[in-house]
Amino acid sequence: MREYIKSAVKKLHINLSDEQADAFVKYYEMLVLWNKKINLTSITDFHEVVLKHFVDSLSIVYIFDMNTDAALVDMGTGAGFPGIPLKIAFPRLKITLVDSLSKRINFLNHVIKELNLKDITAIHARAEEYGNSKYRETFDLCVTRAVSNLSVISEYCLPLIKCGGYFIPYKANNVEEEIFKYEMAVEEFGGAIDDVAIFDLPDSELTRSLILIYKDTSTPKKYPRKNGIPIKRPII
Repeated sequence: MREYIKSAVKKLHINLSDEQADAFVKYYEMLVLWNKKINLTSITDFHEVVLKHFVDSLSIVYIFDMNTDAALVDMGTGAGFPGIPLKIAFPRLKITLVDSLSKRINFLNHVIKELNLKDITAIHARAEEYGNSKYRETFDLCVTRAVSNLSVISEYCLPLIKCGGYFIPYKANNVEEEIFKYEMAVEEFGGAIDDVAIFDLPDSELTRSLILIYKDTSTPKKYPRKNGIPIKRPII
């Protein structure tokens, strides 16, 4: 298992130590065990988890240099993706994991403790509330694998980022049409689309898109709006 993970990740030009690869194995084992008690993922096969969760999380290197000590927030992290794989592979990162379900936060705290990860915190909060908290505009980088459209996730995430920082949403397919529809919304929240990477995950036909959004101005204080409104009435 260790060597398989190292080989899979090396295709992203990331070289893991034995210790880092073992951390991924242990993470996988905890994920499968806890998934029997709470719904963390529909994917439990080892090879699929490596590709669709671990490699996918680390594919951010196609658009951003992660060898940094940036303060990163993973919004709507779920079972810890992409935040925990990023922390294992790039330990200098200072990571905050945010999720609205307390059971998932309990799992993440267990993983953090068992893997002895440092400079990483799991926070139980709704995105709308966290964006209006003391942590507003305190992060260098925000990532999310949430499935909402670009307008909704930008309203949740851009308020958290400092001017000069970046927001990188992971999207499942070609995003040109979505960008065309919601680019003005991104600008309304203080962002500017800087780059897009569209690629297949290594040794697969799974297409992934990453959008690099630069935070060039402060997000207006009226955003994010109250619970549920961004989804019901997205800015276009």
